[in-house]
Amino acid sequence: MTKAISRGLVLVAGLLAAQGTADPGSRLPDVTAPTDPRLLRIKQYFLERDCPAHVYAEDFVAAADQNNLDWRLLPSLSMVESTGGKASRNNNMFGWDNGDTGFRTSREGIYRVASRLNRSHLYRNKNLDGVLRTYNPRPEYRVAVKMVMAQFGPLNLVPEGAF
Repeated sequence: MTKAISRGLVLVAGLLAAQGTADPGSRLPDVTAPTDPRLLRIKQYFLERDCPAHVYAEDFVAAADQNNLDWRLLPSLSMVESTGGKASRNNNMFGWDNGDTGFRTSREGIYRVASRLNRSHLYRNKNLDGVLRTYNPRPEYRVAVKMVMAQFGPLNLVPEGAF
């Protein structure tokens, strides 16, 4: 086998292995049409504020959809915690675990935080105020996150079953 062929096989094997990984930071979102208004609103919001989180708009929407979360929650948390990624440390734009937890990538952080907000007994079966109170007990925190959420638009921006 020539070196070029063997390199090609290694590359293909690596791609196959990467696609099957359980790491949420490496999978591509299985989302949304590029015209999904939620995606457009998130990108526009972060771009207008020169925030690096605009590149994760698809991931915010996909992670929210996969975990039955309000589509505005994750980008709003990132805005309040790190100004949309401007002040994030260790790929943790959510201030998760008081900012002490690091993620390999920001994308991994998005999917891990979304999963915890959906599956952890600390957050499960709570309304938005309950989730935010658990996330950060300061009353002004809930107000700040909900103000950002309102700037993204209404919860039902996309009609049920449209995508």
